Amino acid sequence: MNNLQPVQPISVDNLKTKIYEFRGQKVMLDRDLAELYHVETKVLNQAVKRNIKRFPTDFMFQLNQGEFEILKSQFVTSNWGGVRKLPYAFTEQGLAMLSGLLNSDIAIDVNINIMRAFVTLRHSIGIVADKDLRYENLSLRVDKLNDYIENVLQTQNDINDDTAAQLELINQTLAELQAENTIRKEFAERKPVGFKIEK
Repeated sequence: MNNLQPVQPISVDNLKTKIYEFRGQKVMLDRDLAELYHVETKVLNQAVKRNIKRFPTDFMFQLNQGEFEILKSQFVTSNWGGVRKLPYAFTEQGLAMLSGLLNSDIAIDVNINIMRAFVTLRHSIGIVADKDLRYENLSLRVDKLNDYIENVLQTQNDINDDTAAQLELINQTLAELQAENTIRKEFAERKPVGFKIEK
């Protein structure tokens, strides 16, 4: 009879805390995987080393010292204190290959959950990418609309400038006519100067 309890499904949020990006790939570290599989890290790494041909560098690689320093800097309190060897990072393909090595019920359940979580994560990234694409398209449409509105307003301003110039000319002409009319009235209302010659 099996005493092992089924492994609780790994939530995407929990998994996100165990997925890192190194060398342009999403990876999980050996110690996090060992914790999920309920084995020691050295046991996991020994199983991998016995089957190293199954793990080319695009499936698994060891972090270099610089990458490890970046990893440690991401944690407020370091829980990497006693690490003597640089951790191994497993890509999604490496995780699939690892599932073939570890045949315990726990390992099988964990791998199923990890694969589901990676699919969910990839789907989430796809949704974000789709939203980014829609945002970019919307942004382009808004930019085009802004250009159109600016063009219409510039045309309106040009018309307004022309109209303003014409109105100014009309006002100036009216003012001149009014001044001329005022001068005529004043001239007509004046009493004639000089001699009256009667006929």
